[in-house]
Amino acid sequence: MTRSSESAHPQARIRVGPAGWSYADWAGVVYPSHRGPDFHEASYLARYFDTIEINTSFYQPPRPEMARRWVERVSFNPNFLFTAKLWQRFTHETEATPDDVRAFRAGIDPLADAGRLGALLLQFPFSFHNTPENQARLEKLIQDFGLYPLVVEVRHSTWNKREFFHMLHERGVGFCNIDQPVIGRSMRPSERATAPVGYIRLHGRRYDTWFSDDPASPPEERYNYLYSAKELEPWAERARHVAASTRTTFVITNNHFQGKAVVNALELINLLTGAKIDVPEPLRHHYPELNQIASQPEREPTLFPEM
Repeated sequence: MTRSSESAHPQARIRVGPAGWSYADWAGVVYPSHRGPDFHEASYLARYFDTIEINTSFYQPPRPEMARRWVERVSFNPNFLFTAKLWQRFTHETEATPDDVRAFRAGIDPLADAGRLGALLLQFPFSFHNTPENQARLEKLIQDFGLYPLVVEVRHSTWNKREFFHMLHERGVGFCNIDQPVIGRSMRPSERATAPVGYIRLHGRRYDTWFSDDPASPPEERYNYLYSAKELEPWAERARHVAASTRTTFVITNNHFQGKAVVNALELINLLTGAKIDVPEPLRHHYPELNQIASQPEREPTLFPEM
C-alpha cells in the first residue's frame, strides 16, 4: 500500500492527506454507503494516507477522550500523524483567555503524548493583515502553544516580508504555503520552509465564491474545485523543494466538496512516488479517472458493509 513518499532528502518525508473527514457529502462517495458498526472515517482514511488535518479543532477544543480514541483508530498505521487546526477563538477572534489556552492544550495533548501530532496549524483569515497589533498577537500565540510543532498560515500579502519569515525561522515555526484564488493582495503560491516542519495547503481556485457572502451560495461551494493533473504537477515540485530542507512536510488538500480533496491527495501521492496506489472503491466509481493510478482492478459493488 503506497501512502506517502520519500523526498530527495533521505530524512524528509512528504505526507499527503485531506483536511477533515466528517462531511455529509462524502457518504457513498469517499466512504461506502453501507457501513458496519465499527466503521470510523479516520480509520478508513488511514488505510490510504499517512496524515489527516483535524478541522473540528477549529470550532472547539477536542475532548481529551475523543483525541485518545482518534489515536486508537489509526494505531494500525505506524507512519500516521495527525495535524490539527488551532481553535478559531485564537485566530479569528480576540477574546481568548488563559482558560481557553488550557482547554485547547488538554484536548490535543493526547495526540502529542502519543507521538501522533505532526503539526498545529495557526490559520488566519485574509483580514489578518501585517500590523504591529497582529504581530504581537501572533507572538503571544507562538508563546502559548510553543510546546507543539507550529505552522502559520496567513493569506494577506502584507506578510510576504523577509522580517516575518526570519521571525518564524528564529522561533522554529513553520510557514504554510497555500494555493488559493489570487484576488487583490492574496498570498501567491510559494515553496518556503522556515522550520523542520514544512506545510502546504491546497484550497482550490473558486474565484467566484472565495469571498462570497451570497446566502444562495452554500459555504461548501468555496471548496468545490477539482485540480487537474496539470495544476497539481507544480505543487508536487514545490512539495519536493520544501521537503528538501525539512524533516517532515505535510501536503493537505482542503477542496473537500464531494470528496475532491481525497481525489487530488491520491493523485499527488501518485505524482510524488510515480507508483500505482490503493484507491477507495466508492471513490473510483464517482471519479473513474482514478483507475489510471489504482494499483488494483476495480471491484464489483458488494452488498456487504465495510468495517
